[in-house]
Amino acid sequence: MTKTESYYENPKEIEKKIWSLLTNAVKDRSSDFRTPIFICGNEKDFDGRVVVLRKADQKNNFIQYHSDIRSTKIEKIKKNSNCSILFYGKEEKIQLRIKVNCEVNYNNQVTKESWEKTGHISRKCYLVTKGPGTESNIPTSGLNTKFDNFDFTKEQSEKGYKNFSVIKCEIKSIEWLYLAAKGHRRALIDMGIPKKFTWLIP
Repeated sequence: MTKTESYYENPKEIEKKIWSLLTNAVKDRSSDFRTPIFICGNEKDFDGRVVVLRKADQKNNFIQYHSDIRSTKIEKIKKNSNCSILFYGKEEKIQLRIKVNCEVNYNNQVTKESWEKTGHISRKCYLVTKGPGTESNIPTSGLNTKFDNFDFTKEQSEKGYKNFSVIKCEIKSIEWLYLAAKGHRRALIDMGIPKKFTWLIP
């Protein structure tokens, strides 16, 4: 990249910036890129929800997040593994529209490794008695009272592993949009073989 060239006009620097934002979001709880919108389903029933980015692996070209195996999105992913993830960073003025092919991991080496890295407080989500979205006659957290208000040990949290899954998202393409006062920039990175970079009109 030349001294007069901005990063957002250089394909290699753009891709470098994208992965920097994603990998940083895994560790930085305040990052806008930590909580993207995950969209799955089919032409008759699209569904979106906010998820927490748990891993970003540039070398192997995937990102992943955690889910309760009882979630309605699991069946949607199994029926159609082609999904989309939408990121937007207000300060960076960058939008990422990432198309992915999803793999549901359950009770395998991937989930075991991720579960070990999940703190016992974060495991609370997987201790709910019934699956997410289950109807209830009363307002409830879904937790047994002994697990509510974080009143449980790490040993007790192990019970949540039976509901824990990891959604591994292999990246097929990344559409990048940068909002700039001097003129927006937009590009599509096709992660196929060979990888292809295409400039787009914003």
